[in-house]
Amino acid sequence: MDEKEAPRVGAAVKRRRRALQLTLAVVASRSGLSVPFLSQVENERARPSRRSLELVAEALETTAGELLAAAEASRTVDVVRAGEPVPGMPPGVRTLVRGRHQLHALEFTGEQDAGREFQHRNDELLYVADGAAEVEAEGRAHRLGRGDTLYLSGGVRHRWRATEPGTRLLVVAVAEHVEAEEE
Repeated sequence: MDEKEAPRVGAAVKRRRRALQLTLAVVASRSGLSVPFLSQVENERARPSRRSLELVAEALETTAGELLAAAEASRTVDVVRAGEPVPGMPPGVRTLVRGRHQLHALEFTGEQDAGREFQHRNDELLYVADGAAEVEAEGRAHRLGRGDTLYLSGGVRHRWRATEPGTRLLVVAVAEHVEAEEE
C-alpha cells in the first residue's frame, strides 16, 4: 500500500482508544509502535502501513477491517447553503461547518459586540469577505479590508469590530475540542 492508498484512520483509532480508556502509551506498548507515531496517526498527520494498522487494531482489541470501516463511516460531505438557518446561532452569525470536526468555521455579518474579548486555545484565521474590520490583538490594532487575513496563534487575546456596514468576517479555526500539537 503506497502513501496515496494508505488509509486515514486517525479519528477511528482515537475513538476506539478512548472508548477502551487507554492512553497512547498503553497502545504503543501493546503494538510496539511509538507514541509520537500513534499521535500523528490519530491527528491525521501520518498514515499507517497495512502492518502498522494491524498492530494498532490488535492493541485496540479490534481488527484493521473494523477500523477502516469506522473511518469510512466517519467521512462527511456536507453543504451549508447561504441563508439556511442554523438552530442555536445568534443573529449575524452563521456556522460554515456543522457538527464536531477538526475544523471550526463561522461567518459574522454586520456589527458584533466589539467589547467582547476572545481567547482560544487553538490557532485561527480571520478573513474579511466583504467590508472592513479592525482587530485588536497583542496590544496592536490591525485594520483589515476585503480579502485580508489575520492569523492568530492559540492563546492570543483579541477582539474585533466591523468598520464598514455589511462587513462579513469569516473565522476558521482548529476546533476547541481538538488538541492542536506543535510539529
